[in-house]
Amino acid sequence: MTVPEASVAVELERLRGTVQTGFARVEGSLAVLVERSDRNERDLVQLRTDTAKELDELRRDVEALKKSRWPLPAIGALSGVAGAVAGAVALFVR
Repeated sequence: MTVPEASVAVELERLRGTVQTGFARVEGSLAVLVERSDRNERDLVQLRTDTAKELDELRRDVEALKKSRWPLPAIGALSGVAGAVAGAVALFVR
């Protein structure tokens, strides 16, 4: 019985080594995944920060454009009044 017991012990030791190697490989893969997840999270936070800054700049630009735009309805009304006055003057001058 010593031969089969020795053979079983050797096989168990080999199996133990294989399992330990597999666990080490899995732990390494998990460590890589955790690092990637952390990096993705940091990148996402940075992207959100950059996007918020760019949106604020765009909002400021839009507000500046709104303030500096021409008052087209007022210009239209003034040109209409000017045309009416010119027509009235031309009518009464004849």
